[in-house]
Amino acid sequence: MRFSIAAVVTIVAYATTASAALNWTLQRAGSPSADQSDAYQRIENAMKLAVARYARFTNASKNIKVYYAPGVPTAEASYNGDLRFGSDRAYMTERTAMHEIAHTLGVGQTAAFDQKCAANNWPKATALLQSFDGAGAKISCGGGHFWPYGLNYETEWSETNGDRHVQMVDAMLADGM
Repeated sequence: MRFSIAAVVTIVAYATTASAALNWTLQRAGSPSADQSDAYQRIENAMKLAVARYARFTNASKNIKVYYAPGVPTAEASYNGDLRFGSDRAYMTERTAMHEIAHTLGVGQTAAFDQKCAANNWPKATALLQSFDGAGAKISCGGGHFWPYGLNYETEWSETNGDRHVQMVDAMLADGM
């Protein structure tokens, strides 16, 4: 079997953006401006950290296309796998990337998420949350988000909360999100 050098380089470059079953590609301009180059570096760093953390706690599968979209106020993502970071560098963080990856996996994006939130029907996720926070803990939902551990704001970030976020999303997926 023969491979061209270009094909091998392309495969190696793509492999560096894959972890577990979450695969992502950053869409880049052909001749990026200084602003774009800076944003791409920050976004790439955030995504690498976020995907590595997800890989430690879940086997969730998704192909994610990541964009720098200056018109987006913070960041946004959809179940179809599109994830966009706006121009505000304060949101080009691991926490934001993790939060947005959760949207690509179904948080706030699927009928199942909405139904399970309305019925508070998260048997595995609730049991996990209670193992973290005690027997009275419950999952709250609103505006396409969940808490605790939804990483909805930068003030929620800690290494422990990052780990628990992925574990909660994984349990929600196991519950049928």
